[in-house]
Amino acid sequence: MAWSFAFRPRILDALRGYTRTRALTDIGAGATVGIVALPLAMAFAIASGLKPEAGLWTAIIGGFLVSLLGGTNVQIGGPAGAFIVIVYGIVERYGLANLLISTACAGVLLFLLGLFKLGNLVRFVPVSIVIGFTNGIAVLIALSQLKDWLGLDIAKMPGNFFSQVHTLVQHIHTLNPYALGLGVACLAVLFVWPRLFLKGSPVLRVAEGHTVRVFARVPAPVVALVTLTALAQWLDMPVATIGSQFGGIPQQPPAFALPDFSWDTVRLLVTPTLTIALLGAIESLLCARVADQLATDPHYRKHDPNQELMAQGVANFVVPFFGGMPVTGTIARTVTNLRAGATTPIAGMVHALALALIVLVAAPLALHIPLAVLAGILLFVAWNMGEWHEFVRLKHFSNHYRLLMVGTFLLTVVFDLTVAVEVGLVLACVLFVRRMSALFRADPVAPAAPAAEGASARPRLAWQLHGALFFGAAAKIDPIVQAIEAGPAGVQVELDASGLFALDTTGLDGLEQILKAVGQRGGLLCVSNPQEQPRSLMERSGFSARVQAQNAAQPAPTSATTAG
Repeated sequence: MAWSFAFRPRILDALRGYTRTRALTDIGAGATVGIVALPLAMAFAIASGLKPEAGLWTAIIGGFLVSLLGGTNVQIGGPAGAFIVIVYGIVERYGLANLLISTACAGVLLFLLGLFKLGNLVRFVPVSIVIGFTNGIAVLIALSQLKDWLGLDIAKMPGNFFSQVHTLVQHIHTLNPYALGLGVACLAVLFVWPRLFLKGSPVLRVAEGHTVRVFARVPAPVVALVTLTALAQWLDMPVATIGSQFGGIPQQPPAFALPDFSWDTVRLLVTPTLTIALLGAIESLLCARVADQLATDPHYRKHDPNQELMAQGVANFVVPFFGGMPVTGTIARTVTNLRAGATTPIAGMVHALALALIVLVAAPLALHIPLAVLAGILLFVAWNMGEWHEFVRLKHFSNHYRLLMVGTFLLTVVFDLTVAVEVGLVLACVLFVRRMSALFRADPVAPAAPAAEGASARPRLAWQLHGALFFGAAAKIDPIVQAIEAGPAGVQVELDASGLFALDTTGLDGLEQILKAVGQRGGLLCVSNPQEQPRSLMERSGFSARVQAQNAAQPAPTSATTAG
């Protein structure tokens, strides 16, 4: 089938039969998510070693492009917690300019993945690896936020795990109790606020009505951000703020600027580029799958992974020219969007516009936001990001699963995500080969009786083949060869291939060894009932013809059987 270019954003289909009611719902959902995105975008940028406006304009520009061009109904694009560790490491090792180049190059890779319809390949990454590196990133995010959460006097945190732990221990005596108090209060608000309005809670029993429902819709991060910032200002707490650390947030949009690009630099950035592209693809498509599972709207359609990757590619290519960081699908904001009633990509576009309006109008107010509060929000994100219950469930799974998940987790924490995913995938392949090879069996069986008494004077040996005979299982053919070599002369060997569902060239070489051993003993070989794939390979390689020729050349007392 000829390859064809297909670029069709979901918004073109989602707007068919679009009604005023759905439009109002999408606008409301988008505005809600825009408010939620405000503290998260700033926190992700600061934690990544960037200025807060880098996260904000990434959410605005990247989020708008992902919704406009993407292949999902409700996905929200923007900076994500999973990228914090990666971006921080790239900035520390290569500098900000090279982060922008890596992000743009990763955008090109993502677009090509979608263009050549390779979106489903992301699903080949085992779940155990995804859980391992997700939990590892969550630990690293939490560790990186302890500096601001505790208010420690540390000029710059190092990039690796052991150095971070050492630095935190060395500076623990500089703990700021005001910052710690704000950080603890932030976590308390984030955990308690949503539970105040659950069905059966004391708040609802005491005060039911419209006002309570309005308060229930206010996102917990916004409540924590506003109330604790006001409290810190009112009490004049001596804590670090966005203003004291970064000098504030510009109210005007960022200017378009080209990074200092050269092919020599690009060659040095292959690893960070691949890391951003791989993580972006995994995060965005996992997020889209979560949205598919949670959606209940009758107009909702499952996501198109290839279109989504192309949209992510465009967003990641464009955002660096405005000083932004990598863009991907964000699970927390996407779920918020879905639960707020969004049905089309219009909600995601409204989220970006609402966030832009907030930044342009209320940027001076961000000067007073304590970094300890943003750190508390990120600690909460890290807690929700990690699938900690999977460690408890490990006892129910195989040693292969445990090795992959725990190994990826430890490699992510101790080294970095690139090493973890590379080693994890290689280990997954090795373990898969080992498991598949264990499924192959060559069982000796009693040979079939001759059709008529005296029909054959040859001694017989027979085996039944089960599973996949490939390079990982080829060694299991050796006992058959040894049995033939130690057997009687003129032996007739029968291989029942009805249970053999796959054969590769290494496995075929094993069958060639059997044919050679049979020929040296002056015997006959019969491979009966092969399935379609093994039979096709035997015929195309000439193995079947060689079996027939060798059998015909033997001075057999009866006619030779041929390969099936």
